[in-house]
Amino acid sequence: MHTGMTIGEFSRATHLSIKTLRHYHDVGLLAPADVDQGTGYRYYSVDQVPTAQVIVRLRDLDMPVADVKAVLSAEDVSNRNELIAAHLARLEDRLAQAQSAVESLRDLLARPAHGSHIEYRTVREQAAIGIRDVVDRQDLAGWWQGALGELRGFTTAGRLRTTGPMGGLFATGLLEDERGEALVFVPVDGEVRPVGRIDAVVVPGAELAVAVHRGTLQTIDLTYGDLGTHAARHEIGVDGPLREFYLRSPLDATTEDELVTEVGWPIFRANG
Repeated sequence: MHTGMTIGEFSRATHLSIKTLRHYHDVGLLAPADVDQGTGYRYYSVDQVPTAQVIVRLRDLDMPVADVKAVLSAEDVSNRNELIAAHLARLEDRLAQAQSAVESLRDLLARPAHGSHIEYRTVREQAAIGIRDVVDRQDLAGWWQGALGELRGFTTAGRLRTTGPMGGLFATGLLEDERGEALVFVPVDGEVRPVGRIDAVVVPGAELAVAVHRGTLQTIDLTYGDLGTHAARHEIGVDGPLREFYLRSPLDATTEDELVTEVGWPIFRANG
């Protein structure tokens, strides 16, 4: 004689399907209070209803089964709340990313058909200080931000005279192979003694197609797209690193809307 609720009754009481309850039993998330050894029928106690309700809400928040198990087995309320708070923080990050993606898509749909204004420019060789490294694409944003700050601090502390905006050179491998060489630099006047990651560099000259990107760097791919399309249509693209000039960098702007970045695409251009 079994007491408690059949799996069907428990399903109706908790709004968890029989299939889901069987799965939760198999993965060790919510085991029945009793299983008939002869028939294999599962029976649940009424005390398991609140636990099932907690599981429903955590799964509705996309918490993985392993994390739900950790919450249910937490030794105390503090530890349980820390696990839930960590998951909520991850959800908030995902929500922020989704909102940013939605705004970016709206901007793309509303973008004028003609795209960016593109001009040609000859960039001369420049003496500079820089930080150079081989970087994975997924780590580029953090590396880039750190390099900008380090170079700004160095030029300020050394009272160096800058001769142009901060910039960056990025090997094509960063996009094509998700790993490649990156250089962030500041043109300066005079000799500089290397310190730590910072070294004296010579930024090579180049012929560039240039477009200005205004606002968040999350949509800078649109400007790159305009430049790449222009170079392909006019058959003037050449191999070489992509180049950026930070006319108003994150170090100078209070919001992303204030950022101003010139993007340079290497091209072939006859002299004169």
